[in-house]
Amino acid sequence: MLFAPNINSYKRYAVGSFAPTGLVWGHDNRTCAFRVLGHGRSLRVENRLPGGDVNPYLALAGMIAAGLDGMERRLPPQQAFTGNAYHGDLPRVPRTLADALALWRHSAFAREAFGEQVVAHYARMAEVEVETFAAAVTDWERTRCFERM
Repeated sequence: MLFAPNINSYKRYAVGSFAPTGLVWGHDNRTCAFRVLGHGRSLRVENRLPGGDVNPYLALAGMIAAGLDGMERRLPPQQAFTGNAYHGDLPRVPRTLADALALWRHSAFAREAFGEQVVAHYARMAEVEVETFAAAVTDWERTRCFERM
């Protein structure tokens, strides 16, 4: 939710869209969620998950919290992914804001990193977005209804 906070955020996570769907990292691999590129002193990591609609402070807070958690728990990094991360049996980006909301709401990590009030606040924000979208009748629905009736 910190990297994709809106209903439309999830529409860009599509196979072949230049937005990642597989939650893996790779060396100079644009199909991965995290891309390591450069070498020597210019070696860096690119988080390809956030879109232009994020709050950059929240996205950065999420990245820092995840990095600190990995270091504190001494989690070993996975092997770099090679190949096309759009395909294969990989952990995936949630498909919708509602899916992300369910993960966020039940995340022990989010509660530990940000606290109960922050988790509840952003869960409610997402809930309102999902409810409002579900109540809206889109142009596509109107057009499709006229085509089929």
